[in-house]
Amino acid sequence: MGALARSDEVIDEPALALARCARAGYHEAMRTLPPMVLVILLWFAGLGAAAQFGKISILYQDLLQVYAGSGAVALGLVVSIVGMVGLIFGTTAGLVVARIGPRRAIVAALLAGAAMSALQSLLPPYLVMLASRIVEGASHLAIVVVGPTMIATLAPKRRRALAMTLWSSFFGVAYAALALIGPFVSPFGLLLGHAGYMAALAGVMALVLPPDPHQSFAAIGNLWQRHAAIYTSPWLAAPAMGFCCYTFLYVAILTLLPPQTPLSHRALMAAGMPLVSILVSLTLGVWLLRHMTAVRLVMLGYAAAMPGFVVLGLLWGQGAGMVLGGFMLAGALGIVQGASFAALADLNPRPEDRASAAGALAQLGNLGTTTGTPLLAALLAQAGPPGLVLAAVGLCGLGIALHALQARRRGQFS
Repeated sequence: MGALARSDEVIDEPALALARCARAGYHEAMRTLPPMVLVILLWFAGLGAAAQFGKISILYQDLLQVYAGSGAVALGLVVSIVGMVGLIFGTTAGLVVARIGPRRAIVAALLAGAAMSALQSLLPPYLVMLASRIVEGASHLAIVVVGPTMIATLAPKRRRALAMTLWSSFFGVAYAALALIGPFVSPFGLLLGHAGYMAALAGVMALVLPPDPHQSFAAIGNLWQRHAAIYTSPWLAAPAMGFCCYTFLYVAILTLLPPQTPLSHRALMAAGMPLVSILVSLTLGVWLLRHMTAVRLVMLGYAAAMPGFVVLGLLWGQGAGMVLGGFMLAGALGIVQGASFAALADLNPRPEDRASAAGALAQLGNLGTTTGTPLLAALLAQAGPPGLVLAAVGLCGLGIALHALQARRRGQFS
């Protein structure tokens, strides 16, 4: 049938190694704790990973004063460099995780995150802060690659859509919690609190996850061939390609829209958008997944987001109007986020394929997260609200087109 015929024809040693760990160890966990309890614990780890982005966004103005001598661009690098690690190493993370074992990997990632937040709470010199964020990038990548792969393996089939949708909500929940907590704590308190959370969760994970199996794994091999094998597969690459448009938009609107909203409605916009996104994803999104494929639901979510952006543009500067548009687009993008992770499991039934798809999703997701906010901020400054709205609607259309293209390619080999 050819190299593109099916995702199970792509040989991916990092993914296969991670899958072996899953089969050897995770079923032990299912005998000691209910599967959905482990799913929730992994989701808590996702919250900590999302906060590695969100804490700096929340503290941006405070840190701008501390590192004023370095300039706004340098501080922007502190925000984005976590995503750059995932952008570079996303698709190769599976092998690294498998070599040290999934339990060791997630515990080490949580401990590293805790140590870096504790260091950052001291507001060290700029270069030390930047170095700590690079370490956090590795911590973040380990969590977001292992998390969905383990969840798709552990969750019972009838609850898999709910479990994957729950995982997808970790960014929104973390941002909402930080938006509520941030105004009431100092930078020191917020960063040290995150350190304590990550350290406590590392202890829990060390206790409840099964021991890592003792096995040998293959070398990393040719990275270019591995990337090509993943991104030329319409099964492995499709969730990531659609998700990139989502992350480009979502983190940017959470960052850019609240400051542009009139003060009387600013807090509602900041806390409400991620909450609406989560609520719609876990209710309407899960219900719709019972009635249509995950890919079709992603496309529907992007189509539904377009009117929200139009309303936002038409009512820009009006508090209630901007909140209405923000909530409309946030709810629609919530459907996209849950369905994207469900598509990862739906299109790739084998655990090793899911690990490959999760690595690609982390890589392209970080591409969107890293580039979305600075590019849309520059567009907003130069072209104003109409430019932002036009670009957002175009990105929604791009997300639909990418999934339509990959679906047609899959149809050629079915």
